[in-house]
Amino acid sequence: MNYLKIISLSFALLLFGCGEPDKDTISNVDNPEVVAIEFFNALYNEKNIKKAASVCSPQLSRIILHYKSTKAVARHLFNMSYDKVEASPDDSGVKVREQFKDAAVITIYFDGHYNDEHIKDVKRLSLIQIDNKWVIDKILKDPF
Repeated sequence: MNYLKIISLSFALLLFGCGEPDKDTISNVDNPEVVAIEFFNALYNEKNIKKAASVCSPQLSRIILHYKSTKAVARHLFNMSYDKVEASPDDSGVKVREQFKDAAVITIYFDGHYNDEHIKDVKRLSLIQIDNKWVIDKILKDPF
């Protein structure tokens, strides 16, 4: 009888352990541009603060989670509010990415709307590699 319980428990753990990926994490962390875009998509479009914090350094993640809402993070850390936004990395070819072995500076362009007003903005992020995964380490000063 004990073997039947163990087998049933093992099967249940296997069945539930192999479910869908966690909706509160960003899984593609091999490319710093993708990490930056997914971060802002989680923050502004999905309104998922845990997902956004999942690709941040421990220090930045703690700050982001302290605000408790994506609107507060957007307002206080980025001084940008959007109802819906499209974020894209700088693709001008001049300095798409200033990347070294384990650090990169990414410029992101924003094009979106807030209260029926069209808003464009630019932000720069510093990313580092931790355990072969790119994470956002710092929000850099406005480049313009």
